[in-house]
Amino acid sequence: MAKIPDAARVALEQRLHTRHTGRWPGLRTLTVRYRGDFAYLDATFTDEDDDAEPYPLCRLRYTGQPDLWGFAIYLDSNATYEDSFLPTGQPAGTPEQALDCACGLYLADPTTWTQ
Repeated sequence: MAKIPDAARVALEQRLHTRHTGRWPGLRTLTVRYRGDFAYLDATFTDEDDDAEPYPLCRLRYTGQPDLWGFAIYLDSNATYEDSFLPTGQPAGTPEQALDCACGLYLADPTTWTQ
């Protein structure tokens, strides 16, 4: 399990922050935590109390390419991450595609899959 390089972490967080603030106003916060070659995206939602715990959205797997991250959605039903396909039909894509897919699901906005 390779660690994600610091430069890749900084770039990832900048890209996700830009997408979060520009497309997903329903997210109060978006945080990224790391373990090995995984980046875990957690969020709090604007309709929650200020002291709400962050909710897991998805997991990204580092591939060594800035525009290609493996995608796994968080399944609340069994509290695990499951490798999934993005709306493009691919199991990997950009960080923005992954965030859009997870937020489209958890914020009930299916327009993200048709844009």
